[in-house]
Parts: sequence; structure tokens; C-alpha cells
Amino acid sequence: MNSLAHPQLRFTPTVADPDGPRELVILGSTGSIGTQAIDVVLRNPDRFRVVALSAAGGRVELLAEQAVALGVHTVAVADPAAERPLREALAAKAQGAPLPQVLAGPDAATELAATECHSVLNGITGSIGLAPTLAALRAGRVLVLANKESLIVGGPLVKAVAQPGQIVPVDSEHAALFQALAGGTRAEVRKLVVTASGGPFRNRTREQLAGVTPSDALAHPTWAMGPVVTINSATLVNKGLEVIEAHLLYDVPFDRIEVVVHPQSVVHSMVEFLDGSTLAQASPPDMRMPIALGLGWPDRVPDAAPGCDWTKAATWEFFPLDNEAFPAVELAREVGTLGGTAPAVFNAANEECVDAFLKGALPFTGIVDTVAKVVAEHGAPRAGTSLTVEDVLHAESWARARARELAAG
Repeated sequence: MNSLAHPQLRFTPTVADPDGPRELVILGSTGSIGTQAIDVVLRNPDRFRVVALSAAGGRVELLAEQAVALGVHTVAVADPAAERPLREALAAKAQGAPLPQVLAGPDAATELAATECHSVLNGITGSIGLAPTLAALRAGRVLVLANKESLIVGGPLVKAVAQPGQIVPVDSEHAALFQALAGGTRAEVRKLVVTASGGPFRNRTREQLAGVTPSDALAHPTWAMGPVVTINSATLVNKGLEVIEAHLLYDVPFDRIEVVVHPQSVVHSMVEFLDGSTLAQASPPDMRMPIALGLGWPDRVPDAAPGCDWTKAATWEFFPLDNEAFPAVELAREVGTLGGTAPAVFNAANEECVDAFLKGALPFTGIVDTVAKVVAEHGAPRAGTSLTVEDVLHAESWARARARELAAG
């Protein structure tokens, strides 16, 4: 298997001080993944040092606080209008200490991704993370990947530049698969089993989902995430994206990737081997564990997150996925099989439909229904190694515009 993420292969970047703390760049530092990564770093100053941070620019006070606490040399914001408020916040919090360099603009995170360091954590949300992903890989950094969209929309582009072992996944499901795959050779793998919490509506029929409100959908029973990811979890679009991601990361055919509903979110995913054995990775739902695994790999970070308490009785449940009520996973399989620009169309249309739903312009079931219409209209995608970044951007632009038209009625 020509897998992008391979736990038995080690990619070693060239770093200035291989014996000191591992130098990191964190993209998307003010988001959920970024803030938890910084928590891991601050609790392990002997192991990690953050040299640069980037964020969208909506939370400049937090970004400035992070930059000063970590002593980074560069801070970047995607929104040029956030540059001045960021500089002011840095000056106020630094209290005379040297100020970091400030970069601003849509290409700032991409520039940071090529900064001299050991690893780049891409915690950006959305397909805008594609350019930084490619930049980090081309610069020879270990890519700690939380930005699944960049791999999904740019699969052939990423596969063309990534070296074996250069990507370590951070999604809890893919970190689980990453660990379980170490238990056997790739030729021994029968299938991957990706678990899903089922979101807040796992027992509802399609008819019962019609009246779901944004506040209902944002109330995830297990995970605390941003609004887009939370809605994606409720529709199971997120699980569809993860199926595509698993296919690209581990080079396993779609018909050998299964989704099972596991409400407790303790077993994060499983690998079934040819002899009938199944290896599962289990831990309480806390993203600091897979983040720490990605930052420290191949070493584990002690006490990154609490483990399971085996002194207490517990029940783990597993249910088959209701594809009629939640058609997103099967749609994602079709999109992943089409390849080319189809995944970019799927992802971009979904982001627009989620936005329309949150604004009350689209019913909950209309999210995936509308995405399916956009994918169908897109037709046969441009596929194969000829795919370019421009192809992806053009497909996304068309998909967003068409999704907005359909959502508007």
C-alpha cells in the first residue's frame, strides 16, 4: 500500500537543533484544535517549542496572548484588517518584551507553513488549508494534519508531494486507525472500521429530522467543536469526509471502509485483519490525546489526556449506520470514487449549505439533499494526476455559487 500516513515509516525533517525541543508551527491557533495543542505544548516545555502561529484574525486578543506566552517569532492573520488590532494587542501584552514579526493576508499561513521547524500542525478549518498543507510538505516538514479538507479536496496534489511517513493525522478516528495499523502488515488488513458518535439525532428517522433547528444541531452530545464541524457531525457529512480521508491516508478501497455508530465515543476506530482479529484504539473523548500523538510521534507524550478508568463499570454500544436518515456517508463514497474535483465540490457545497441552514434559509435535511444536487450537476470531474490547484479553486467557486442559488430557492 502506498499510504500517506504509515505508522511503521519515519519521516525525518532537517532541523537546526535536532536535540532541543521540537519546534512547531501551529496554523489555526485560536480554534479548538489550536488552543488544545497549545495546552499540550505549555504542559511540555521540554519537548515542544512553538515558533510561529497563524489564525483567521477574528480573535486577535487571544492570538496575541498565545504569541506572548509562547514567545513565538512570527504571527500571521489571514484578514488584513486584523493586522493593526493584532499589533496593538501584542504591544499591550508584551510589556516591553520583543514583539514578533506580523504577517497579514490570505497567503500568510502558507508562508508560515514553510518556516524552518520540525512539524506543522494544520488546524485550519476548511479547504483554505490546502495551500498551507502543500507548502509544509514541499518544505520537508512533518505535517500534523487536522485540516482534513485539504487532503480531501486536493488528494492527488497532496499524494504527489508527500513522502512516506510525512503525514501524521490528528482526527481522533484517523489517529486511532494510525495506531491500530501498527499491529500488523498492510497486506494483512481486511477493513477499516470508522466509528461515529451518531451526533444528537442518531435515533431519528428522516421524517423526524425535517424540523431540526440550528440550536438542536449545535448541541453535540460528546464533543465541543466549532459550528461547521458540529453541524457536519449532526448530518454525518463529517463522517463522509473521514471515509474519503481514510481512503487517501491509508490507500484502502472504499468498499473496505465501514462506518459504525458508537455513541460513547470511546472506541475511536478499529482495524480488522485477515485472521478475524480486530484492533481498537480506546480513550475518553479528549482531542489532546491525538493532538499530542501527532506532535510527538513516534514518541508518546505522558499524561497528554486522561485514560479510561477501568475500575468503573461501563457499556460500549455499536449500531449500524442508518443510511436512509443520514445519506451523507454513501454520497461521500460516490464522490470519493469519482475523485478529481468531485470531493472539492462536495465539501464547498456543504459549507455553503451549512451556512444557509444556520441562517434559517435551508432545512436540516436540505443540507445533504442540496449537496447531492450540486454534485450531480457537476457531473464527471476532471480527475487523475492532471488535477491542479486552479482546478480545485474553480470547482469550489462554482459549487459555492450553485449551492447558494439552490438554497435560496
